[in-house]
Formats: sequence, C-alpha cells, structure tokens
Amino acid sequence: MNPDKIERENHKLEKRLCRLVGQAIADYRMIEAGDRVMVCLSGGKDSYTLLDILLKLRQRAPIDFELIAVNLDQKQPGFPAEVLPAYLKQLGVPFHIETQDTYSVVKKIIPEGKTTCSLCSRLRRGILYRVARELGCNKIALGHHRDDILQTLLLNMFFGAKLKGMPAKLVSDNGEFMVLRPLAYVAEPDLVRWAQVRQFPIIPCNLCGSQDQLQRVQVGQMLREWERQHPGRLDNMLKALQSVVPSHLMDRELFPFETLQTTGQPTEEGDTVFDAPEPSVEPATPMLQSVALPLPMRAQTGRSASAAGSCQPAAQPAL
Repeated sequence: MNPDKIERENHKLEKRLCRLVGQAIADYRMIEAGDRVMVCLSGGKDSYTLLDILLKLRQRAPIDFELIAVNLDQKQPGFPAEVLPAYLKQLGVPFHIETQDTYSVVKKIIPEGKTTCSLCSRLRRGILYRVARELGCNKIALGHHRDDILQTLLLNMFFGAKLKGMPAKLVSDNGEFMVLRPLAYVAEPDLVRWAQVRQFPIIPCNLCGSQDQLQRVQVGQMLREWERQHPGRLDNMLKALQSVVPSHLMDRELFPFETLQTTGQPTEEGDTVFDAPEPSVEPATPMLQSVALPLPMRAQTGRSASAAGSCQPAAQPAL
C-alpha cells in the first residue's frame, strides 16, 4: 500500500478512536475536574490503547484530571517485568507496579484444565481496589471494549440465565470507587490495528489468555462470524443495550405486569412488534453531539489536522 495512504488510514483510525472514547466519556459522564483516574495496564492491546487515547484526550480537555497507570505483576512464569516500566518511563506517565503472586494461588486452587478466570478476577479486583485507595484514586479505568461487552451479555444469557451485560460505568463492589470502561464503543478490530500502528510492546497472558477452550473465546468467534456475514450487527447489538423496553421483556421486578390495566387509549409502548418499521425522518447525527452537560468537558476545535500525535477534534465534546 502507498505510504501516504497508510498514513491517512492510520490518521482516520486515530480520529475514530478519540471520537468514540470521547463520546463514551461524555455520554456516561465518566471523568470530571479533579478526578484521579487509575488506568489498569495489563500489557495487552486493549489497556495500551486505553492509556494512549486517554493521554491524547487529556491534552485537549478543558478540565484538569490525573492519570496514573497501574500494572499488577502476578508473577507468571516468564513475565517480562521490565517491559511496562520501561515503556511508561519513556512516556513520562506516573505509574505503579504492584507485585502479588496470584499466579501460584490460582494454580494451587484450580485443577489443571479448568477455567482460572473467575478466581483470578476476584483476586485481582481486591488488589486493585487496595492499590487505588493507597494511590488516592477515585476512579478506575478498565480496557473492556464493545466486543467484550457483547460477549458478556451472551455468556450471561447462555450460561447464567440473566439479561446482564457489562456497563460502561458502575460503582465498585465495595462501593468505594467508580469503575469506567471508556472503550465501550470501540470495536476490537480497531484496537488490533491501533496496537500495530503504535507498536505497543504486547505482553501475552499465559494464565488465562492461553485457555483456548474458554466459553468466552467461542462466543467471541461466533460474534466475529456474525459481523463478517452481516456487517453492522454488533453495533446494533450495542445500541440495543442502550434502548431497553422493560414492558417487552418478562422481568416482573422491572415492569408491573401483575397490575397492568387496559386504558382504552393507544400507547407508545403497546405491542407493535409485528408492525413494519417506519423510515426515519431525522437526519443522521454524528456520534458525538454538542450537548450541554453539567460536566464542562468540551473538545477544542480549530486544531490543525496534521498535528502529530494528537486526536483531531470534531465539533462535539470529546471529554
């Protein structure tokens, strides 16, 4: 491919990542002035991109907030402990490496061949909460993306009998921190490409990432096949999570089915499931809209499109 074309495509990808992350932050009011955000860095493509894009967005944010990168060294055999500190020092980013031998604990408790994810996640979560407290952070940013969210939705449906996904923002288990997923709108293929563009020093996970028979891996393959056959399906699934109609589900805790009464009047929430969809008469809106948010996080416009290493502002709030 022509080098100029490659550069243009990379620039478009950077703008898209900044736009989508900025939109998620604005939509869910993730970051506010004075926040101290702990960015969890595993050494994988997702968390590298998360930190990379947050740093770019912070450069043009009209508010002050802090980012501190944190890695949990779980003492996995062969883990290159020098990689992340060297990378973060080069970036000039405040960071903390927490060393805890959760690997031995997991291997001791979980039989060989069994899934380690559940125990590993519980151990890691408790440690990260403690570290966030010690570092004075009030928010924790994780690198879960659109595809992770959809996988979780289907896994909970298939194996947990729950209509439950992975929210973009939630309060931590102990009620102490706000947990953020700024990559919630970002597709995994874009993260793969950006990791290649930026040449992140990827660290493989031998504890859970190598368990090829995980149900999550199988669901992920199914989602990728759906997207290959029907482009846009995954975006529609994500939008569905933002447009829930409790009256057309079956949860009696969310909708008062037992006391439902006829009114003799038409209702927008009536049973129109078999009606043909009406064509939209509204023009398509950009992913980020210029809205008045209590959070004064507005993108600054007018910046040069050729500014090296920066996210290009759209006419909408990025933060």
